[in-house]
Amino acid sequence: MSANQFNLKLKNFWKELLSYFNVAEDLEPQQDVEQSIRSGVDFKGSQLLVLIFAIFIASLGLNTNSVPVVIGAMLISPLMGPIIGMGLGIGIADYELLRRSLRNISMAVLGSLAASAIYFLISPQYEGSSQLLARTSPSIYDVFVALFGGAAGFVSIACRNKGQVMPGVAIATSLMPPLCTAGYGIATWQSQFFLGALYLFFTNMLFILVATWIGVKVLKYKGVVYQNPIRSKRVQTLVTIIVFATIGVSCFLTYQMIRKNIFMAKAQAFIEQEMVFPNTQVLSHKEYVDGGKRYIDVTLIGTALPKDSLQLAMLNKLDSVGLGGTILQIKQGFSVSNMATTSGSPEKNFAEFYNLAQQELIQRQSMIDSLNGIIKSHTWFNDQSLVIAPEIKVLFPQIKDIALSKMVATPVEKMTPDTISIIFIRTNSGFTEKDKKKLTDYLKVKYNDPTLGISVNPYGFPWPE
Repeated sequence: MSANQFNLKLKNFWKELLSYFNVAEDLEPQQDVEQSIRSGVDFKGSQLLVLIFAIFIASLGLNTNSVPVVIGAMLISPLMGPIIGMGLGIGIADYELLRRSLRNISMAVLGSLAASAIYFLISPQYEGSSQLLARTSPSIYDVFVALFGGAAGFVSIACRNKGQVMPGVAIATSLMPPLCTAGYGIATWQSQFFLGALYLFFTNMLFILVATWIGVKVLKYKGVVYQNPIRSKRVQTLVTIIVFATIGVSCFLTYQMIRKNIFMAKAQAFIEQEMVFPNTQVLSHKEYVDGGKRYIDVTLIGTALPKDSLQLAMLNKLDSVGLGGTILQIKQGFSVSNMATTSGSPEKNFAEFYNLAQQELIQRQSMIDSLNGIIKSHTWFNDQSLVIAPEIKVLFPQIKDIALSKMVATPVEKMTPDTISIIFIRTNSGFTEKDKKKLTDYLKVKYNDPTLGISVNPYGFPWPE
């Protein structure tokens, strides 16, 4: 194949590959796309009712820690409309559309916060669930999710072949649950819930908007006729500054989250590997970060250890595993009477105590069974002298006495003990090396022990008279 033919095939392959990403033939006219987006901006009539219902569904799902219910609320929520409208308004410099979208999304946010706060004020279940906590930790990953989700949503609106993209975008970008979590923060006066969840919603909203804005620019939609270039430049600059500021904050929060996760993993490994004592066990432990300081709380059960020397030893080990500066709080002398004063509910502590006692019993029974097995093995081997004595008497009549035993042998230099099987015999004269080898081979096969050894007429052995 010549170089020209190769280049031609490569060019055709590249052209065919790019054709798979060409959406020009599938695009709807700009006028139709604008009409579709503008129609979804307003919250009136059925749209407002759907939003209210979605708020209560999301609040119920978060309150009961139900993932399917939360997903259902995200699917029916109409919040995507005004957000995409804002992106379109910035992209084509239609500031009337931008103002209308801002007004509607602001009313939607205020209504969502009020409705969810009212729900959580009257809800009998007051504690935060894992689904609520998951909506209070924004990071750079949420930026990418919202950006790519918004891009997918805009492409589905701009193309004829829409498929089932928008429901997936609604689930991925997660707009409704953060608002309900912020309402929970208002109802319970917990600022970390309110601020974290509201920032997560703002991040998702902003980057859905940015994805729509970028899509409008990429598809080269025409701007409105009456646009003001100076005003357009000012708005786009302001949005760009907000975008980069949000990315910076998200990067910082992600860095903090990664540091916390690393600390939690190291702290748990430290407790499992270092806090191991003969007669004392870890009943419960908690690792957390508060006010920029790292804490490890450990509750011990069993024999009380010297407090000062234990604390010093553990702090030195913390430094060696990269946890220097961590505040270690050790509680011991744990008993049933003071369960109510330990961290966590009394029921939880009783359950932990019961489980630990059960584990301790299982471990002790396993150790007893193991020791019984060892004793049985040694006793069985020692008693074999009565079993094989008649056989030995027939095969080797010159042998008078025999004794079997398992012994522990330890090399003085290596200090690595090992168990060996040995047989002592007392014979009259006439027991040759050939007889000794024959007897050794016979007993090795009989007891399936290749390490078995024989000692003939050991000096000073206390043979029975």
